[in-house]
Amino acid sequence: MKKIIITDKAPAPIGPYNQAVLVGNTLYTSGQIALNPQTMELVLETIEAETTQVMENMKAVLEAAGMTFENVVKSTIFIMDMNNFALINSVYGSYFDEKTAPARETVQVAGLPKGVNVEISMIAIN
Repeated sequence: MKKIIITDKAPAPIGPYNQAVLVGNTLYTSGQIALNPQTMELVLETIEAETTQVMENMKAVLEAAGMTFENVVKSTIFIMDMNNFALINSVYGSYFDEKTAPARETVQVAGLPKGVNVEISMIAIN
């Protein structure tokens, strides 16, 4: 049985999807972009600010499911420009303990919603 996870501390879905779905003890998140949940405006001043907003949105979704970044077992990072990888990775890494960090792939893509530079999704287990 699946349980829909939703919080007003992360951006509201802008299509036919939910922020996350919990199935048993496994959480599947939708991709998060750098939308400020209060204003629904994009945070794009720098790649670091953008990535921080993405991670804060993800943190809110995880918390709504009673989890933290310690519960994350898999992340997928979609980026527009691999030249931004080091900066994105630095911000992303600050949210995890390197010894228990999740599995991950990082993929450069041709386009992302709303013209953003980074989108991240995760799978977590409680």
